[in-house]
This record gives sequence, C-alpha cells and structure tokens, in this order.
Amino acid sequence: MDFWPEFLASSWGREFVAGGFGGVAGIFTGYPLDTLRIRQQQHSSTGSAFSILRGVVAAEGPLALYRGMGAPLASVTFQNAMVFQIYAVLSRAFDSSVSTDHPSYKGIALAGIGTGAIQSLMLTPVELVKIRLQLQMTNNRKNPVADRHRGPVSVVKSIFQREGWKGMYRGLTITVLRDAPAHGVYFGTYEFMREQLHPGCRRSGQESFRTMLVAGGLAGVASWICCYPLDVVKTRLQAQSQSSSLKYGGIIDCFRKSVREEGYTVLWRGLGTALTRAFLVNGAIFTAYETALRCLFNNNNNNNHDGTIQTDNAN
Repeated sequence: MDFWPEFLASSWGREFVAGGFGGVAGIFTGYPLDTLRIRQQQHSSTGSAFSILRGVVAAEGPLALYRGMGAPLASVTFQNAMVFQIYAVLSRAFDSSVSTDHPSYKGIALAGIGTGAIQSLMLTPVELVKIRLQLQMTNNRKNPVADRHRGPVSVVKSIFQREGWKGMYRGLTITVLRDAPAHGVYFGTYEFMREQLHPGCRRSGQESFRTMLVAGGLAGVASWICCYPLDVVKTRLQAQSQSSSLKYGGIIDCFRKSVREEGYTVLWRGLGTALTRAFLVNGAIFTAYETALRCLFNNNNNNNHDGTIQTDNAN
C-alpha cells in the first residue's frame, strides 16, 4: 500500500520516475524523424529525408511514420528511468565527492560509459523490434515472401519461433560498442554545456528551461556524431532476419560490404535527420527529467535539494 509514497520519498525513486517522464517526452518528440533515419540508413537509393517523408506519407499514410512506436513506448519509460537511475548510482560510485559536491567530469564520463553498456541489454530487443517494423513495407516490396507483422507482438513471436532468445539479442555487441562511449559523451556534454550556459547551476541546481533544452539538445547531437557509423552498421545487422538470406556475417563484414558497395559516405547517410532528431528529442528528455525531478523533490519537502527552475527572463 505504501510502496509508491516510500519509493518517491527516496532519491532513487525520484530519479527513476523523472527519467521515465523524460523518456516519454523524447519518444513523442522524435519518433517520425527516427523512422526517416532508419529508412535512409538501410537503403542506398532512398534520397533525401524530405523525399522519403513525401513518399511514405503518399504510399503508406502519415501514421506509417509512427509504425513500431509501440515497442519503444511500452518500454521507454522503464528503460529511460533505468538509464538515469544507473547513471546516478554510477556517478556516485565513480566519484566519492558527489555526496558533498557536484560530480567531476571524469566521474560523469565513466558513469555514462557504464550506463550505456548496461542499458544495451534492455535496448537491443526493443530496437530490433522497432527496426523490423519501420522497414517492413520496404522489405516486403523487395521480398514478397518476407514476414508481414501486425505489430510488436507479432515480430517478437516470429523471432522466438525462428531464432529463440539469441535472435532477440541480434546486434547486442554493436549496440554496446555504440552506446557505451556515446553515453559518456552524452552526459559529459550535458553537464559541461549547462554550466557554460548558466554558470554555477551545477552547484546551485538553478537553471532556465532554455538552458535545459539547449544543453540537452547539444548533448544528443554530440553523442550521435561520435557513434553514427556504428549506428548505421547496427541498423543493417538488425534489419536482417532468418526469413531471408543473411547478407552480413557480422560487424566487420557489414562494415566492409557497405563501404565497398556504397562508399564511405554510407556510414554518414541520414546524419542530418539524426542530428535534427537528437537535438529535439534530448532537449525534451532533459527538460522533462529536470522538471519532474525538481517537482518530486519539492513535493516531498526534501531539504537536500533546493533547485528551482528559472524563467528565461531570470537574471
């Protein structure tokens, strides 16, 4: 009966719930752009993001931009909540001074790397299902005998029938290689930029919405730039299924074949769409997270955290 009040009375509970709010905000903000990014990465003749957008809306309707959102939306609250919670725990573990002061950038980077590696275990199956659904119409046109799925549950059942648990974790290695360094850059950039935009806010906990939006957006952009080629490889590996012949034998094979057939530019295809999405999504994530965290702390009358959100006109 008293689980939630007790849970929210703890620092861990508030960080977990605030992270969930951030994840939901991020999904609704950027999912259509994520669909365009996936389609750009998978095929060599897709054209610009705008031409893909027009083609998808004309051929499949506007709701096709949200196809596959059920999988990440169903799990994103828990996943993003865990990311921020793991990060909070690891930042305290890697930096003993965090109990009396804000964490050092070294502690932030190490905590981010550890967070990225751990959360890959949750993210890999979700992204696998999402990618299969996002590319379903395109794959069916190329291969009429390919599986036709009605939703996330249908994809999961198909994977289990053919490949078992191992199939659900197709792409785990490349996801860890992508997300571990990317999260180190992600959290490090956010903390650095919020301090540059609002000096002293890391110590006082006082910052404007504009600071959260811009710092969060730039953190997302920086993390995507550092890992984008690995994301292209991950998309291509996870798009493969046992219902059709496997084109790539692994990470190195996918990298070599992609570059040989389409040139090195293939590793950056869709980057513009990804960076636009990254800025919008991560600005929303950090703003929702920081706002929810402050509301939860204030509602529980915790004197250990007196941070407030200033308006953009605040001095």
